[in-house]
Amino acid sequence: MSTPTAQALAGEVENFVQTFQRIREEVSRFIVGQHEIIEDVLIAIVCGGHVLLEGVPGLGKTALVHTISQALDLKFQRIQFTPDLLPADIVGTQVLLERDGRRQLEFQPGPVFANILLADEINRATPKTQSALLETMQEKSVTVAGQSHRLELPFFVLATQNPIEQDGTFPLPEAQLDRFFFKLFVRLPNHDDFFEILNRTSSNHPPAITPVASGEDLLRMGRLLREVPVDRPVQDYLIRIVRATHPDNEDAPEMARKYVRYGASPRGAQAILAAARAKALLDGRFHVATEDVSAVVVPALRHRVLLSFEGEAEGVPTDDVIAAVLKKL
Repeated sequence: MSTPTAQALAGEVENFVQTFQRIREEVSRFIVGQHEIIEDVLIAIVCGGHVLLEGVPGLGKTALVHTISQALDLKFQRIQFTPDLLPADIVGTQVLLERDGRRQLEFQPGPVFANILLADEINRATPKTQSALLETMQEKSVTVAGQSHRLELPFFVLATQNPIEQDGTFPLPEAQLDRFFFKLFVRLPNHDDFFEILNRTSSNHPPAITPVASGEDLLRMGRLLREVPVDRPVQDYLIRIVRATHPDNEDAPEMARKYVRYGASPRGAQAILAAARAKALLDGRFHVATEDVSAVVVPALRHRVLLSFEGEAEGVPTDDVIAAVLKKL
């Protein structure tokens, strides 16, 4: 007979799965196909992470973020990144106000003070402006004029970028890329999904999306994730994967030795661990298996493995390098 503690734990796991499925189903009412993308974005969100969505224009990246914001009862803000965007346009600034006949400086919060921030075409802003997001993404706070202002939790950035247009763009620095929990590629839908997209978007009555989860729901799900135990052999497997992305490691495959300049960081290992816990819970298990780790390695590491000059010149996909690591291990 199950103990009360075990019964309570089973109830929490069931509640986690049901809440996750409610959000996924609500988002899927408008977003056609992209089931894997939707699940990966939601996994990153419940883990408290940020997501970089990459794909050519017109694939629904912005629509996906908008739909997720509608399915969650959270404050949403959008920033359209352009070359003339300034850091103060994101985080806020000090303004001079007159109160009771006296002038005083008062902080006016920027759009980053939200729960869900859509950073649209993030690679169009200058490095100075991009760096304004570093503190907010890592520390969940903003510092202006020597004063720190905390952001309301949960807070996560969903950023988009176009991989094919290079004019007027600035590549994201490695330090900022490393702050993203997942990097996901949004690809062209298949024939049947194309058909359904046309039907849903050209109708006079598009599906209405309603909030099905709150910020407290997400925070509670995140707390449960951190309680999922991970056995030592699974952790060893995870660590070996991350270390094998470094070309000088003994487990590194030939492809990594030849084409990689720097491998993934410990932050990448933390992302894999958190996402693997989410995968386990979604499968109804309160323990992590090596299969959970393998399932999330590519989106967690593809932006953290830096290619050498030779790798970039030959156009080697980082996904192939990671696949070689998994195959060897």
